[in-house]
Amino acid sequence: MKRKSVDPKFSMCVQPSFIIGTNNEDGSHNFAPITWVSATCEQGDEYLLVVSMFGTKKTKQNVIRTGVFSANLVNTQMLPLMDYFGTKHAKDGDKNGITYSVSRGAVLDVPTLDESPWVYECEVARSVETGDSTTFFCHIRNVQMDEKLSPKDTFDIDLTVLNPVIYSGKYHSLGKLLGEIGDFSK
Repeated sequence: MKRKSVDPKFSMCVQPSFIIGTNNEDGSHNFAPITWVSATCEQGDEYLLVVSMFGTKKTKQNVIRTGVFSANLVNTQMLPLMDYFGTKHAKDGDKNGITYSVSRGAVLDVPTLDESPWVYECEVARSVETGDSTTFFCHIRNVQMDEKLSPKDTFDIDLTVLNPVIYSGKYHSLGKLLGEIGDFSK
């Protein structure tokens, strides 16, 4: 394979898509798509969800104010909802031009999307400001997962069941399960 050097603006950031759910000051819910989501190990087998938000969006302000939120994984069936939330802004009024169902978190008082096959309920442990972005390092207080999943361990999540939307400037989906760790070194 021959490679070429290009301008760093072509940085490829392949990320799962989430819709972040927060509580507004008046108690109503607010949702916004965020794709800068990952995880890091804090200590032992304890993970922190890492979420970065750019700008001054209402969702970011709500997370800073309350310290809690839900991260609702977007599957391909939810793509119209994600796209709608991404093109409508809280400053322009309620985002009720599309039908969706909302519940409350099982552990934290956060809004969750009933359509999501995987929901994190998160509490901010600390945050880091970098320019116009804030990166939140969050304790995962609860995970709600699709009943079709029966993982044996942390690494046994079948993404083909979840069918997540992957974002890299455009929307993508996964193709197929290729194997497990160790399958290709034999």
